[in-house]
Amino acid sequence: MSTAPFLRMTRATKRFGGVVALDDVDWDVMAGEVHCLVGENGSGKSTMIKLVSGVHLPDPGTRIEVDGQPHAGITPKLAKDLGIHVIYQDLSLFPNLSVAENIAIEEVVQGLARPVRRTRMREIAAAALARLDFVLPLDKSVASLSIAERQIIAICRGLASQARLLIMDEPTASLTRAEVRLLLGIVARLKEQGIAIVFVSHRLEEVVEIAERVTVLRDGRRVGTYPAAQISAKRLAELMTGRAIEHKVVMHDVTSITPLLEVTALTRWGEFADVTFTLHRGEVLGLTGLLGAGRTEVALSLFGMAPSDSGEIRVEGRPVVMASNREAIRAGIAYLSEDRLSLGLNMRQSVKDNLVLTVLDRLANRLGWIKPGKRRAVAADWVSRLNIRTASIEASAQQLSGGNQQRVALAKWLATEPKALILDSPTVGVDVGNKQGIYEIIRGLAARGIGILLISDEIPEVYYTCDRILHMREGRIVGVHRPTEISEHELEERVYA
Repeated sequence: MSTAPFLRMTRATKRFGGVVALDDVDWDVMAGEVHCLVGENGSGKSTMIKLVSGVHLPDPGTRIEVDGQPHAGITPKLAKDLGIHVIYQDLSLFPNLSVAENIAIEEVVQGLARPVRRTRMREIAAAALARLDFVLPLDKSVASLSIAERQIIAICRGLASQARLLIMDEPTASLTRAEVRLLLGIVARLKEQGIAIVFVSHRLEEVVEIAERVTVLRDGRRVGTYPAAQISAKRLAELMTGRAIEHKVVMHDVTSITPLLEVTALTRWGEFADVTFTLHRGEVLGLTGLLGAGRTEVALSLFGMAPSDSGEIRVEGRPVVMASNREAIRAGIAYLSEDRLSLGLNMRQSVKDNLVLTVLDRLANRLGWIKPGKRRAVAADWVSRLNIRTASIEASAQQLSGGNQQRVALAKWLATEPKALILDSPTVGVDVGNKQGIYEIIRGLAARGIGILLISDEIPEVYYTCDRILHMREGRIVGVHRPTEISEHELEERVYA
């Protein structure tokens, strides 16, 4: 690693009206360094990235140096010319275009004024992939690629643009453990080539593993920058939140209670087979396993969105046929999808409209009309109950932090007064502080008698939140564990064996 910073920010400040998003922050990134940036939602991480990439101009007094050259402010074009490239969480790829077209997109854009040089595009794409020692068919549509492969395409686009600093925003949020290992290996290759990496992540174990230094932000200020080898994930969480976060097994034995949901020999050809388990009232039942194990497919069958081919489902002792999600809702089952951005919420609609979406029929009078005051009252009640932080119930969902978006998605289904609630990866992309808040909500719902099926590939999440844990592999339940009878490490070894 070079001893000279590639990027240095001094007294970086940014205000939006009366809100101070970034307050007098000093920060630097070395050439060829992997530097992680962590903090809760609203801590200033996004603002810092946007100052570096030219999306926002800093307030007067801020000084930014790139490769030793000072800049009062950076524009998007200047950032590109300086070799600064941001890979946002949505990757900003064109799914209808090929691998080569996405990597060498500048050739496509320039082709508006002259014929596109497809041979040149393929050369650029092949060279970028070769730098990562990765092979993909250049003519393959990006829409057909996995999330991990799309991440690699986004990195290659930066390489094709002669990037010297790659900023990766939550790159592992939607990846499996194996895909994370692949991505971290690629980050190591980029470092070997002298490219600086700023890695923004809520997964603190990965941060400690991959980084050389970690900068912690809280409430728009820099808490400090630390050598990753000398700090633990637990300590990072404390620095981010300003409080100690303890992980304790909270298991309750509720198996003596009459079963709420009984699933027997449930099968959907090609996806899962002979799935049998029982969920009790007030129980948090974990379902974990590698991606592709069939976890989400089971959830979709229970919610009537992908009906099973055989098997039986009973709710409170009565057999039910989940032919549609309406049948599931009538039976008292609610499902929170892992993809809140496209399935959990309508991001352009208001918080209010999202919160009442599932109960519009209950709010309507005999003529089908809904009084605006009734909508507002229901929405305001759920905002209060789940402590959703929003400027107004009329604000759009996309204006909220990830943790608060998840609370809105959760409240939307709680409004249906479910007996059983299926939560599919409920904390993906949520910071450590909001994760703890969601776990507290889950335990609180269980205490009220709601049966919860918690699906997650994060072992600590199921280990410290669930009463029992189902281990699924290749479409089948292969183990049932109680946290008091197995260690977190042993469970992880079995799942990732």
